[in-house]
Amino acid sequence: MARQMKDSGVEWIGEMPEAWEVINPKALFRLRKEKAALGQRQLTSSQQYGIVYQDEYMKLTGAKVVTVEKDFEILKQVESGDFVISMRSFQGGIEYSPYSGSISSAYVMLIPNKNCVYSPFYKWLLKSSEYIRALQSTSNMVRDGQAMRYSNFAQVRLIVLPMEEQRRIANYLDSKCAEIDKVVEQTRATIEEYKKLKQAIITEAVTKGLDSSVPMKDSGVEYLGCIPRGWSIISIGQAFVYVGGFAFKSELFTITESNYQVLRIGNVKNNNLILDNKQIYIDESCAETAKVAEVRTDDILFTMTGTKGKRDYFYTVRIEDGHIAEKRLFINQRVGLFRKKNKKIKMAFANYLLKEKRILDYIFLSETGTANQGNLGIETIARTKLYLPPLEEQEEICLYLDAKCAEIDRIIEKKEQLIEELGSYKKSLIYEYVTGKKEIEIHKYS
Repeated sequence: MARQMKDSGVEWIGEMPEAWEVINPKALFRLRKEKAALGQRQLTSSQQYGIVYQDEYMKLTGAKVVTVEKDFEILKQVESGDFVISMRSFQGGIEYSPYSGSISSAYVMLIPNKNCVYSPFYKWLLKSSEYIRALQSTSNMVRDGQAMRYSNFAQVRLIVLPMEEQRRIANYLDSKCAEIDKVVEQTRATIEEYKKLKQAIITEAVTKGLDSSVPMKDSGVEYLGCIPRGWSIISIGQAFVYVGGFAFKSELFTITESNYQVLRIGNVKNNNLILDNKQIYIDESCAETAKVAEVRTDDILFTMTGTKGKRDYFYTVRIEDGHIAEKRLFINQRVGLFRKKNKKIKMAFANYLLKEKRILDYIFLSETGTANQGNLGIETIARTKLYLPPLEEQEEICLYLDAKCAEIDRIIEKKEQLIEELGSYKKSLIYEYVTGKKEIEIHKYS
């Protein structure tokens, strides 16, 4: 028989079992105020990995984390079993820490009341999507970057329920969510394999052509190796005109939509043109002044700066890109473009070619900048050599690659959709069990 439910009186919780109660968060968690002891291993908060040691996080992600090298008195103490409010808790919830150590003073530590808190249960509750939305409603932090505080946490009422039931729900969610995560991980791994296959097909076609029986010859360029007889070599500078971004004055920018949009680094990413990301517009008079930096169909966009070592610089502009709601697109200083000047090269072929590993390796040999921020010089790019098949063969290669890549992209899209669906299912599962809308049989997961 279904158990009796009641209105919790709290919007994010909705209905809950009659035996459960709503409680002030301060009765479940108190604030930890101790400063860290000298020599404690430093921790960091991550939405992907939770609370982890800084050195482990850097190994897992390859990212750099700011480590406190002096003035250790600014660090706070974290004990194993604490919950941690980070600067990103309004996005990803409150993290459970399985480790003891020290952490930035910007974080807030919560000590659970062990008389009524089974931490593995609240680990799921405090990361549930509806709870996170309730946290967001306590402040305008999303808009102005304000960090979350204990006062925000204290405003969102929580649930208290029998410890044994907490344990049973936590065990169930641990098991089910691990199953979901495993499928997601396997699906992501498969996607990466398909991406590698796609790149291998592109590389084979743009460097050797479609006919494996054609004799090869030395290209005369060490990093390009041998090429099919009948092909030649051309430099990027010989193939394209370079157009640099316009030096817009920031006061001319507006977020009010117009027909004149400015493209920045964030708009050219992962081989995509993202027009709905960080939208900046200019008026008609400014657009007329910046006409030299206007984007045309078949231009190849690339970012002059970006995360060092990333190879997603190049994107060929499609016909429809510059004509969404009759928009005209303009590049700013840190975005450049190549425009066709040599009749011997097809821009669709160039779009595939500029992602070839050997060509990118040569370009990136001269990448400068800091450990995290790379910069490319047009001089290095311009002298980079390219494979150049006859125009008719370029057309054949493009038709072949368009079909093959579209087929692989469809498979990847379906797998990405599966990941999205599993993510939604996992969120729903967590919410329904931590709020009691679904019940676990007593003899299971005890």
